[in-house]
Amino acid sequence: MSRLAERPQPVGELAAELPVTRSAVSQHLKILKGAGLVVERAEGTRRIYRVNPMALAALRDQLETYWQRALTRYADILADEPQPDPQEKR
Repeated sequence: MSRLAERPQPVGELAAELPVTRSAVSQHLKILKGAGLVVERAEGTRRIYRVNPMALAALRDQLETYWQRALTRYADILADEPQPDPQEKR
């Protein structure tokens, strides 16, 4: 995703920069495309992939909401736990 965030690229260019096969890159792009995070356009016989910024922003919002809920629950749990008496000997 970070490479596609820089600029749209075909599979071959992406694979050339990574330590994985072109087939593996294609499989990952297929999953990202299915999730709506990446879009493609035809350019001759090649497919050029780019990040879908709106979908990425929506994902970020979802993750931020999830993270904030988790932190709030954690803070609530800590607040409900009895606090040790600093005067007590250990």
